[in-house]
Amino acid sequence: MSTADTKESPAPSRASQDAYPVLAEVWRGDFLESVHHGSVVALDADGNAVLTAGPVDAPVYPRSSNKPIQSVGMLRAGLGLDSELLALACASHSGEPFHLDGVHRILAGAGLTEDALQCTAALPIGAESQPAHLAAGLGPTRITMNCSGKHAAMLATCVAAGWSVRDYLDPHHPLQLTLRDALEDLAGEKSTAVGVDGCGAPLFALTLTGLARAFATIATAPAGSHEARVASAMNAHPEYVGGTGRDVTTLMQALPGAVAKDGAEGVYALALPDGSAVALKIADGGQRPRPVVMAAALRHIGVDVDADPRLSALTTAPVLGHGEPVGSVRPSAALDLRTPTPGHLAGRPVR
Repeated sequence: MSTADTKESPAPSRASQDAYPVLAEVWRGDFLESVHHGSVVALDADGNAVLTAGPVDAPVYPRSSNKPIQSVGMLRAGLGLDSELLALACASHSGEPFHLDGVHRILAGAGLTEDALQCTAALPIGAESQPAHLAAGLGPTRITMNCSGKHAAMLATCVAAGWSVRDYLDPHHPLQLTLRDALEDLAGEKSTAVGVDGCGAPLFALTLTGLARAFATIATAPAGSHEARVASAMNAHPEYVGGTGRDVTTLMQALPGAVAKDGAEGVYALALPDGSAVALKIADGGQRPRPVVMAAALRHIGVDVDADPRLSALTTAPVLGHGEPVGSVRPSAALDLRTPTPGHLAGRPVR
């Protein structure tokens, strides 16, 4: 990898920031209190863009939405996981006991302990697991960090391939070069920037269109392929990908065959087994509007989100006053499902 390959992209200019439309509105009663800007692309089963808003062909850091793609790369390098442990490799887990047990099992299978983990120490992110962890008098640890499943799988991949485990986070390590190759292969584009993710692992940029394309490739892969192994593990064990009460887990439970992954800084990606897909980023990095925008975008690929209470619950988010709902976060008019007009939709194949 050349020096140019690892150079950070320049910060977006004010003009490019202004290109992000409003995707969600925050209403407190009948008063529009705040708005969230962002970008979203939805592809139909043929790879045509049926919804575009914002600069969907500009690079973003997908953050943890890259994890299913990275897991494909690990399988290609010899990782031997399947079932719930492979789902955990794709996870930003809540730190529930079954998650932590799974991380220990991945490490033990590679002859390692949690001392080998180099992810950032953190508290569990689960709404129940974090208070329980604190009540036990415990602080941030590496195994409770939500990316510890990915890091355990990275270490197991290194052991399987005969690579060093000491420097597995180096962007020039064979593991990370392999994961970048998988990312670019599935997305059908080159990664134009490399950063450091919150967990300490290298982070490779993609466009939202490329991210959606990669998820569609995983969701539609033929049985027996590495991609299909990832999709099957996530489909069968969505609770390992997120956790109790997490919207990413709810989406996969409600949409059989779906591959979905949330990410920090307001990123979300999902693909259905017919190849239709959505990828989005909230420009301010906020998580509050992320599931609301995803639910609105799902309508554009034919999902009746109102037919299932698990999905309809994601179409808005409550705004609280004195602990009670007094308003809601709602999708903006930019996400209305309406007949396309010339110039509104790209209407072009992207696979």
